[in-house]
Amino acid sequence: MTGTRKVSSGTAWEPVVGYSRAVAAGDYIFVSGCTSVTGADFVHPGDAAAQTRQAIANVASALESLGASLADVVRTRIYVTDISRWEEYGRAHGEAFAGTMPATSMVQISALVDPRMLVEVEAIAYRPGAGSGDEAAAAGAGAAGL
Repeated sequence: MTGTRKVSSGTAWEPVVGYSRAVAAGDYIFVSGCTSVTGADFVHPGDAAAQTRQAIANVASALESLGASLADVVRTRIYVTDISRWEEYGRAHGEAFAGTMPATSMVQISALVDPRMLVEVEAIAYRPGAGSGDEAAAAGAGAAGL
């Protein structure tokens, strides 16, 4: 492993639970589950697609903080509270990842930390040099092969 870097989203949950929004370790970036929040505010109540888009936007923001993008994502997991709405979550995921087509899973869970939350998205990205902050190496690698 070439190094480790971490970023925080500043949400209230991170220090309580003891986690980072994203961790770059070696050539991989692991993004913790993201939900439909902007700053500290929950957004898009009841709208599964909009919540998924917001969660993915939060994934993108974490990746950008570490010199990567959604194009570098190789794996996602989508946790949902109502699998019967799979197509709403799935279409929003498809919009964001149509060009990348990462491996993914959609799993129904009983609840998220806020009962208004319908979806949580986590991701793994591959970006050579991400853990060391070597932007030259990371820029040269791009999303080639994806």
